[in-house]
Amino acid sequence: MKRRVGILGGTFDPPHLGHLIIANEVLQALQLDEIRFMPNQEPPHKQKDKWISNDDRINMLTLSIADHPCFAIEKIELERKGRSYTYDTVLLLREREPEIEFYFIIGADMIEYLPKWYKIDQLLKLIQFVGVNRPNHSQKTEYPILHVTIPDINISSTLIRTRISENKSVKYLISDNVWNYIKEHQLYGSN
Repeated sequence: MKRRVGILGGTFDPPHLGHLIIANEVLQALQLDEIRFMPNQEPPHKQKDKWISNDDRINMLTLSIADHPCFAIEKIELERKGRSYTYDTVLLLREREPEIEFYFIIGADMIEYLPKWYKIDQLLKLIQFVGVNRPNHSQKTEYPILHVTIPDINISSTLIRTRISENKSVKYLISDNVWNYIKEHQLYGSN
């Protein structure tokens, strides 16, 4: 029987508790063997913060997932240059690990965006999409997506970066380990 692995992509700039909740809810609901957090190199739909290094994002992710035995980091997109198209990534993952059945986790905001994804019709033949609810976004789609209902979470990395730059608290939005890392490395305008 194939191992079943969920992939949760994102900029993780910084990783927050919403990412962990999504991963854990999908892991449990679908009884997957593992969830891999996959930082994007250069996502096609948005610009990542140029001054936060890939190493910082990986270090913060490592701190975020350290206490969960079924969480890991997938660096495949960081090993390539240029735009990170899911189609290209999935081809590489399947070639590298043909014994694994991959589940690609997306929020409802990305479900709405699926018709614009690069080679979406071919991609749907390669991977199972898993959609999770997000406040103020519809999960309705014509695409074959497994839906997992999670507690409504309205935390974003943008919110966290803004709060840090305004010297406001981010307690309970990110792990204490990540907050300590951000302060130690003076990321996002922290002191």
